Amino acid sequence: MSNTFSGCFADRLEDMLEFKTALGYSRNTYLGQAMSFDKYCSQHFPSETILTKDLAMQWVNARNASGFHGRACFIRGFAGYLTSIGEEAYVLPNKYAGGKASFLPYIFTDKELAEVFHEIDCTKTRDSFQSYLLSVIFRLIYTCGLRPNEGRELRRSSINLQTGEILITETKKNKDRIVVMSDDMRRLATDYAKLRNAAFPDSEYFFPNKTGRPYSASWLQCKFKDFFAAANNDVDPDTLPPVRVYDLRHRFASAALHRWLDEGKDLYSRLPYLRTYMGHKELAATAYYIHLLPENLVKSAGIDWDALGRMIPEVELWDK
Repeated sequence: MSNTFSGCFADRLEDMLEFKTALGYSRNTYLGQAMSFDKYCSQHFPSETILTKDLAMQWVNARNASGFHGRACFIRGFAGYLTSIGEEAYVLPNKYAGGKASFLPYIFTDKELAEVFHEIDCTKTRDSFQSYLLSVIFRLIYTCGLRPNEGRELRRSSINLQTGEILITETKKNKDRIVVMSDDMRRLATDYAKLRNAAFPDSEYFFPNKTGRPYSASWLQCKFKDFFAAANNDVDPDTLPPVRVYDLRHRFASAALHRWLDEGKDLYSRLPYLRTYMGHKELAATAYYIHLLPENLVKSAGIDWDALGRMIPEVELWDK
């Protein structure tokens, strides 16, 4: 039984949040709505075991109007999760809340990625160390398939520049893993570390800001969007796709799958390796990346789509 939830959907809410966390999303993004729904069920539907239309609609409409869209997105995503694991559930129509489309990761092409990194390398800030830091941190996140926070909050003691090993420490169930840098990345990180150690000898972080603490997620995201816009300066910024730093991790995973397909490998035998490297709790979270491959690979002999459908739930990646 979940320690967070107490209603009739407690275990399923916990399972859904673990799945979202395995995909790399913050548990806190969805926890508030999940707890609100759990409390409502305990008070008004204490014995209900099926997400019915009546339950879903009453919860969405019973609260204050300001949170209507968020509740609609949450209950639609939760229903999608329940149906994906074979349970009966009422799925709120997509247009019910008149809201935003569900988020899909942006997968960079080789050309786009090269242009973005060109902008990162060529853009100079008043702080020359910060310019160098940006070139290194974005490359490390991409080449090692890290979650953005794993790069931002990397401690100096967690990176071995002799072997290229990086210890990634997770607070979620104390789940740690080791990733290994490529030789090129290790050399770049070693050169960067010499400047970093001279500029911030007392900071425990590998990528410190001027106070010695990690940069914020919003700062790193803003910088990345600026670089992407600069790489597409002939396009109206308002029409550009909403890229995120996290998309570098998505690109890492899809690139690995591409390489295995080019080599004629069986993706299913390789997924456990990618799962371990990326720190996913469930194999389904890793298999999700197969759905992001280009359409021309859909009929590839390396992908059994029927087997894939049984492995990974068709969960809507709703987002705030």
